[in-house]
Amino acid sequence: MVNWEERRQLVKIADLYYEENWTQEQIAKKMSVSRPIISKALQRAKEIGIVEVYIKDETMQTVSLEKRLEEEFNLQDAKVVPSHSNKADLTVQSVGRAAANYVYKNSKHINSIGISWGETLTTFVQEYPYELKEDIKVVPLEGGMGRKKVEIHANQLAYELAKKMGAEYSLLYAPAIVESEELLNHLLSMEDINSVIEEGKHVDMALISLGNPFENSTLKSLGYIDDHEIQQLRDLGVVGDIGFRFFDSLGNKVENPFDKKIVGMSLDDIKNIDKVIAIVSGTYKADALLAMLRGGYIDVLVTDEDTATTVIRKNR
Repeated sequence: MVNWEERRQLVKIADLYYEENWTQEQIAKKMSVSRPIISKALQRAKEIGIVEVYIKDETMQTVSLEKRLEEEFNLQDAKVVPSHSNKADLTVQSVGRAAANYVYKNSKHINSIGISWGETLTTFVQEYPYELKEDIKVVPLEGGMGRKKVEIHANQLAYELAKKMGAEYSLLYAPAIVESEELLNHLLSMEDINSVIEEGKHVDMALISLGNPFENSTLKSLGYIDDHEIQQLRDLGVVGDIGFRFFDSLGNKVENPFDKKIVGMSLDDIKNIDKVIAIVSGTYKADALLAMLRGGYIDVLVTDEDTATTVIRKNR
C-alpha cells in the first residue's frame, strides 16, 4: 500500500516529467535528491497505476506482429508492413521495398547472395537501390529459361540485382524443369551448370519466396504444371513450394513426379544456408509460409500485416 504523502510525491514527479517535460536531473535538483531516486519513483508510479503509457501509432500493430513472429518461430528478425485492402499490387510493392531496405542494410559482411524466382522477388529487385558492392556475387538458386515471364526467372533476377549492386553474378544455363531424369543427370554432369548449383548451396544469404500451386499459381500460368498434376499435388498433401520443391504442412519434403526433373536447390540445401530471408505477400500463401516457419527454413521474414496475422492465427 502507498500512503497519501508518498502517492502525492509520485504524482508530482510524474507530472513534472510527463506533462511539463522536465528532465530527471531537473526534478532531482528541485527536490534535493539524486537522479536515481527520481528514476525509481517514475518506475514506481507505473507499477501502481499512477502512470499508464500507451503507444499511439499505426505502426504499433505491425511491430507487435513482428515480435510475435520472432518469438513463436525463433526468427532472427521479422519485418511486417501494413496491408493495402483490395490492392494486392501495392501490398507486394510495400513488402518488396521493406525487403530491399533490409537487405541493403544487412549485407555489409555478405560475400554471396542467392536468389530464387517469382513475382514478389521481382518487385524486391525493382525496389532495390543502386549501390557499389563489387565484393558480392549474386547466384540464381534454380534454372529458368523460356519465353514466358522471363523477367521473374532466377537468372534474370540474379542479373538485375547484381547490376544494381555493382556486383558479380553467375547464370544457370538450364531450364527450371526438364523433360526427364536422364536429361537432368546429363545437365548436372556439365561443369558450367554443376558449379553454379554448388555456388548456390554455399551462399551467405538466400532470398526466397513461396508459391501456392492451388491458388494464383505462377507455375500453372507458365505452363509448368497442369490441372491433373495440381490435383496430384493436392492428394499428396502439398501446401506450397520453394523453387519447384514441394512440401507439406510441417515443411517436410513431399515426394512427387517433379523431383527428378528440377535443376536447382533442394529443400535441404536451402535449410543449410546460414541466412534465409523469405519475402512473402498474400494470405493465400499463409499455409505455405506457416509450413516453412514450422520446418525451420526461414531466418528472416518480410511480409505484410494480413499475411502475418493469418499465419499467427493458423498456428494456434
